[in-house]
Amino acid sequence: MCGIVGYIGFREAYPIVIKGLKRLEYRGYDSAGIMLYGNDKGLKIAKTKGKVSDLEAKSVSIASSKATIGMGHTRWATHGVPNDINSHPHVSNSGNIVIIHNGIIENYEPLKKELLKRGYTFKSDTDTEVLVNLIEDVKKKENIKLGKAVQIALNQVVGAYAICVFDKENPDEIIVARLGSPIAIGVGEDEFFIASDASPFIEYTSNAIYLEDEEMAIVRLHKPLKIRKIKDDSLVDPYVQELQMNLEQIEKGGYDHFMLKEIYEQPNVIKDTYRGRLLANQGIIQMAGVEDNLEKFLHADRIIIVACGTSWHAGLVAEYVIEEFARISVEVEYASEFRYRNPIINKGDVVIAISQSGETADTLAAIKLAKEKGAFVFGVCNVVGSSISRETNAGAYTHAGPEIGVASTKAFTTQITVLTMIALRLAKAKGTLSNSDFHRYLQELEVIPEKVAEALASTNETAKEIASKFKDATNCLYLGRGYNFPVALEGALKLKEISYIHAEGYPAAEMKHGPIALIDEQMPVIVIAPKQGHYDKVVSNIQEIKSRSGKIIAVVTKGDTQVKGLADHVIEIPETSDALSPLITTIPLQLLSYHIAVMRGCNVDQPRNLAKSVTVE
Repeated sequence: MCGIVGYIGFREAYPIVIKGLKRLEYRGYDSAGIMLYGNDKGLKIAKTKGKVSDLEAKSVSIASSKATIGMGHTRWATHGVPNDINSHPHVSNSGNIVIIHNGIIENYEPLKKELLKRGYTFKSDTDTEVLVNLIEDVKKKENIKLGKAVQIALNQVVGAYAICVFDKENPDEIIVARLGSPIAIGVGEDEFFIASDASPFIEYTSNAIYLEDEEMAIVRLHKPLKIRKIKDDSLVDPYVQELQMNLEQIEKGGYDHFMLKEIYEQPNVIKDTYRGRLLANQGIIQMAGVEDNLEKFLHADRIIIVACGTSWHAGLVAEYVIEEFARISVEVEYASEFRYRNPIINKGDVVIAISQSGETADTLAAIKLAKEKGAFVFGVCNVVGSSISRETNAGAYTHAGPEIGVASTKAFTTQITVLTMIALRLAKAKGTLSNSDFHRYLQELEVIPEKVAEALASTNETAKEIASKFKDATNCLYLGRGYNFPVALEGALKLKEISYIHAEGYPAAEMKHGPIALIDEQMPVIVIAPKQGHYDKVVSNIQEIKSRSGKIIAVVTKGDTQVKGLADHVIEIPETSDALSPLITTIPLQLLSYHIAVMRGCNVDQPRNLAKSVTVE
């Protein structure tokens, strides 16, 4: 949820940490801070409410310290409102130990009460300041080194964390630990980089170690990295991975916003996602994670999909596709509710967990519960080496590349691509699709990137024009049927996330069961009405809106005339089959939300109160 950056080596730490924080600002951006240490000028800290740019302005006086050790943090607030005092880093009462922390210490209140009894004082409202003083208390009482004190302290806390801890009494090391929140260590020549993901250090090294849950690393100058288990102190052999991303992938590439760049990347990333897996001319879909576990899928009485947010919407599309193609019962669950309602999970069940980051805390918790109950768990995520990719029994990566914009776009379409391929592979194995239909869908999926590119080229200006007319709306309704009902939900979510306009998605037929009461001449209603699917029914719903003076914005198949005669505004998209239409219909909705947000002066890439990777419950 928060972004962590650290450096220890021979370079100046300040520019590395600041640049890294900017790349991690998608993880949280309500406050930021930095710690620098150099033998000549000692320990320096700057922190502030606001964004990393505000931190830069505030840290001018320490920027030239030439320090070669540094830690930085960009925050998404949990305990304590966003302000200068609650910002990280936090310092122990002695002023010696400094910490930055991503996560939540759930038992911080009893720990704080005990520390108060021992004479400790607290400046902030955060759980993190409790943790740093707990570490100091252990270190003093036991008369031990920092690493051991961190280990003992962490065995007393309940919650989730990724932490970096520095002690100016032993300034040649940083202690790093992880439980539930991601942390990566970049390994260079005589230098180490620490970050919530690899983007802050990709230009310096392609070698990274991802800590597993309940592991801690002692990162020291001029010495090998040492990793230990927090519970039993046993040594762990570091596993060094070669990074697959490159610097160009995480830069804007000439676009005004990361979100717009990522919207326009969709033709390529959809192709990347099926590349090597889909061989349409040969009638083949091959996905190692599915092939190696095909019998488990085929013998499943049901598939349970768990996800949050946009990934949940992709799961809803998958419910339609898998049930239609493979005739396997599918249930789609909010991961955040799944483990709290004592769900019925049987050993023959297959659970598909979907997450862009692979670090979503609620989804990880759902995975652990499903595994405990004996289900086979299959992950769909975008980040190689992420927690979900390690916790699941098998899985498939999307190949969307880094998604920096907080409002997800290309993750949605690549997730649908993977899930559709799974549905088609299962249908082929079960014989629930005819050979002709199977081959037709493969060929249609293969040309989807071209149709997405066409949709981007043909709908952007129309979306911008419509945005100018409705940018001041206070409410908006999105309607779709069948495969496009989840797209209506996703369209409404995008508008809410980045423009702060209240929006709701509904099945079009449900409109008359309540939401129709909201419709008047001020209410824009976006209706997804491609020619394939329940077209005549959607036309009837549009007529119901028109008779109540609602403003109709219709997404229709190119050449449509019937809806065009009813709607106030029409956005035309290329034709494809009903089952694959969500990959096309979502494009104009993404663009519409984007342009409305820009026209309203909103921060498109960093919408208020949100964070990209939700690593707390």
